[in-house]
Amino acid sequence: MEPLGTATIFLAICFSCLVFFVIRRSRPGDKKLPPGPVPLPIIGNALQLKMNSLPQTLHKLSEKYGPVFTLYFGAERVVALYGYEAVKEALIDHADEFAARGSLPFFEKINKGQGIIFSNGEKWKEIRRFVLTTLRNYGMGKKSIEERIQEEGQRLLEKLRDTQEKPFDPTFLLSCALSNIICAIIFGKRFEYDNKRFMYAMDLFNYNFKVLSSAWGQLYTLFPSFMDFIPGPHHRAIKNMASIKEFVLEEIEEHRATLDPNGLRDFIDCFLIKMDQEKHNGGSVFTVDNLAITTSNLFAAGTETTSTTLRYGLLILLKHSEVQEKVHEEIERVVGRTRSPCMADRGQMPYTDAVIHEIQRFISLIPLNVPHAVVKDTPFRDYVIPKGTTIYPILSSVLHDDTEFPNPKEFDPQHFLHKDGTFRKSNFFMPFSAGKRICAGEGLARMTLFLFLTTILQNFMLKPLTHPKDIDLTPQLSSLGNVPQSYRLCVVPR
Repeated sequence: MEPLGTATIFLAICFSCLVFFVIRRSRPGDKKLPPGPVPLPIIGNALQLKMNSLPQTLHKLSEKYGPVFTLYFGAERVVALYGYEAVKEALIDHADEFAARGSLPFFEKINKGQGIIFSNGEKWKEIRRFVLTTLRNYGMGKKSIEERIQEEGQRLLEKLRDTQEKPFDPTFLLSCALSNIICAIIFGKRFEYDNKRFMYAMDLFNYNFKVLSSAWGQLYTLFPSFMDFIPGPHHRAIKNMASIKEFVLEEIEEHRATLDPNGLRDFIDCFLIKMDQEKHNGGSVFTVDNLAITTSNLFAAGTETTSTTLRYGLLILLKHSEVQEKVHEEIERVVGRTRSPCMADRGQMPYTDAVIHEIQRFISLIPLNVPHAVVKDTPFRDYVIPKGTTIYPILSSVLHDDTEFPNPKEFDPQHFLHKDGTFRKSNFFMPFSAGKRICAGEGLARMTLFLFLTTILQNFMLKPLTHPKDIDLTPQLSSLGNVPQSYRLCVVPR
């Protein structure tokens, strides 16, 4: 490199450092920020954040700086909330102040402030109200969707029987089965497991969840502008999101061509009618692009999170055969073999209910939570958090609290059982987050997990390919999400 070029780069770095410190020192409210490690120019606290074990890194930082501390993800200021009391105080006691969605550059690039997950302000409130109302009208929490889940469970059983007790990876089958539940609500139909478009979409979801939960995803969060110029799988993940949107747009066009205002079939139909009602409102949030992004949000979230939870749950039961055996016994006693499990059974199945809760607690699927932000300068404990600051209410710190859950790193259904065997509720159970940004599909996810797990275990025994003590339950990847180790199993008819 020419000397002049080297000198130019050196001066540019020095200037960037100076600008960083001047801006950081001049921002209002910084003197009252929570404590935290000293950031470096440009990269912030990147060197202190272990990309492959971010939740563990934040745990160590909380031990040093307390339950509320400040970090810099690159140049972006972030406040982390660690432990039940801090998370509850923010998301529930001060729900309005912490209701905004924080910065997550990968999704900002795709969603551009639209949809239900990554929008803000009145736009978000209006879309969320519409989504919740429509989901309720089309089955969430109602008998109709319960019957659809039961029917899809029977389709899954057929595919499991087709394995003929031979080893297989359950990822694809579970993704298809779980996705068909949300597809019934948003698209008004299910897809066959060999439908090529559907199979392609499942591959995209699975790939993206892995990439975003890897070091590549974390690096994109820290340095989005820089990572746009660096080769890597994050570029394919961005293209995948565009492909999912195209999938949804094709469904929207099909719906538009067959729309009957007197016979609405699903979420897309309801949105299209709302668009027609507001076509003269220039500021309406009900646009084709917002429909595509909102539907993509529901499609992705309703597929990947629940299917990954169930896949992780089966792996846990392979390791803990004694737990699987007790669930079998409870299903046999309450449901029997002649009918499908139903939601009315759950109240009589405290052990199975506890197992499902413990799976969600143990895996802490979205350990850092989807980031929030404060809508204004917010006094919080002894600090002031400036408006717009990204907030990470760390869910794993609540789900793994050792005062509420003895030996939290161990899988133990007794965490959700009283001594007399009845089910024990816990305010610390927050796998779906809490407050105004709690997952819109929580009720559907809970119903689906219960019905699918009981249906599978009513009909099959899960058989590992190795000794249970050798099964590794630590996440393969841990960042945005906790991704289980890849595995195969056999299902043996009971």
